[in-house]
Formats: sequence, structure tokens, C-alpha cells
Amino acid sequence: MADKNERPIKVVAENRKARFNYAIEDTIEAGISLTGTEVKSIRSGKSTIAESYADSKNGELWLINANIPEYLQANRFNHEPKRPRKLLLHRKQINKLLGAVDREGMTLIPLKLYFNERGRAKLLLAVAKGKKLHDKRETVKKRDWGREKGRLMRARG
Repeated sequence: MADKNERPIKVVAENRKARFNYAIEDTIEAGISLTGTEVKSIRSGKSTIAESYADSKNGELWLINANIPEYLQANRFNHEPKRPRKLLLHRKQINKLLGAVDREGMTLIPLKLYFNERGRAKLLLAVAKGKKLHDKRETVKKRDWGREKGRLMRARG
């Protein structure tokens, strides 16, 4: 039986263009090191991760270019909106991700920023390879055909 204190997963920010621009190979859930005002700002739902990516510095993974706006009720203890934020992963996971990035020319793209059941901020990180223009066209064709097929099936009965 579920606890009364458990909350459903609340997606705060989503990178909707990522699946169109990149071929997703693998996903992994990572924690984020945040300050108090950043958490409050994320809970208000105004953050964006559309143009962000993950990069390594000194053997650690960092989320670069994610926009978490300043919390309006905070005073001098506010945060910078686009500061690099440390991603919290185990050493084996970091080594696996960095190996894929170095060897195969992959990149680390954030897909979702959300609060899990326990109320912790998490980031769904994807190991992805950039699509070429012809791959993107093929994706659009498949999507349009799927819509058209659904319309035809509904019209048929």
C-alpha cells in the first residue's frame, strides 16, 4: 500500500526538441546540486533546459547553460540564473558516460527536469548522437504518416 506522503513525479521542464535533433541511445537519472532559492524557483515552474548540455570538468559532470531564473522573494542570497550546476552520479556512471562521449562522439543532453516521489530535484540525462538533416526529414515523414494513418483508420471505422 502506498504511503500518504508519497507524491507523484512532477515534471518541471522538458527538452522537447531533443528527440528531434538527437538520436537518443541511453538515459540515466542524475541528481542536481542546487541552492535553496534555485529549488524554490524550479518549483514555480519557470526554468528551461532547452539549450543546455552536460560537460565534464575535473572528472565531474556539470550542467551548463540551464536557465533557472532568480527567485523574486529572495534578497541578497539569490543565485545566478545560468551558473553551472554539479550533477550527482556514482563514479562508475560518470566513467561510463564520459567513455561514450570520448569514444563514440556522443553528447550528453538533458531531457527532463523533475521532482521525484521523495521531492528531490532530478534530471533525466541522455547519451545522444546528433541527427543529420536527412534523418530529421525522415523523422518528420514518419510522424506525418502516423498521423495520416490514424485519421484514415478513424474515418474507416
